[in-house]
Amino acid sequence: MALVEVLLELVFIVAAMLVTATLVLVGPRRMVAALYGFRWRLEACVLPFAALVVVLLLRWSTQDIVQRLERRVLRNNITPYLFELDQALFGTDPVAVLQSLQTDVLTSFFVFIYIYGYAFLLLFPFIAYFALDEMDDLSNLVVAFTANYGIGLVCYTLFIAFGPRNVDPLLFEGLLYEAFPQSRTLTNEINQNTNVFPSLHTSLSMTVFFLAWVTREKYPLWFPISAVFAISVAFSTMYLGIHWFSDVIAGTALALVSVYIGVNYTIEGILVSIRQFFEAQGQPPNADGE
Repeated sequence: MALVEVLLELVFIVAAMLVTATLVLVGPRRMVAALYGFRWRLEACVLPFAALVVVLLLRWSTQDIVQRLERRVLRNNITPYLFELDQALFGTDPVAVLQSLQTDVLTSFFVFIYIYGYAFLLLFPFIAYFALDEMDDLSNLVVAFTANYGIGLVCYTLFIAFGPRNVDPLLFEGLLYEAFPQSRTLTNEINQNTNVFPSLHTSLSMTVFFLAWVTREKYPLWFPISAVFAISVAFSTMYLGIHWFSDVIAGTALALVSVYIGVNYTIEGILVSIRQFFEAQGQPPNADGE
């Protein structure tokens, strides 16, 4: 299946999930009212969205550079340590234990969650928080996502880490590609097999879950729904042989840090702090000396 066909299928299924969730959790009246006031809502979040776009572009444009740094300069392959840590904690490997429970139904469920459920989980909060009367929660979400990607990029630069399916195909199965081989065309475009520590699937999913708890009074039903999806995503990364248990724990910790940053800091405040730092050092805040 070509990449375009995979993307179209992804868009169709996720769009159906988003429309359903929007009608049930947000409500058509609130959504229509939000669309009427879309301009001021977008203006209120320009800086957070700009920061997120910059970080995403940086991550996308530096993939080759990061990979060369990993392999030729830093060479910090922590894969054996992750494997040994999981073994030390449990006496066996949690990924192998999860995969020993595999059934066709369970595999289909986790494949669906990993691809479609994950995309839905990340996108729906943008719609839900956009529909609120104030944009603080949407801004918090965007800043938290930016922190996830930014810190994740640093970790991926510093550490080489291969997932279970790439370490020992005899012990761990690559169930994602076995059950849904067409997904390879999509994952090859956005993922590298050395970028598993921490698990961004886990960190972004848990970020949504933690923020759903923060906003539980505004969207009571979204909190338990996001919990089911986020926890399922975390387990899917291990069941499918993509991440170690240590990656998932690190991803959860990254989510906590990112949510703290998102809730307590703004892009404006961060920029002011950076400017003050450079001024305190007696240096211009930018390369032009302005």
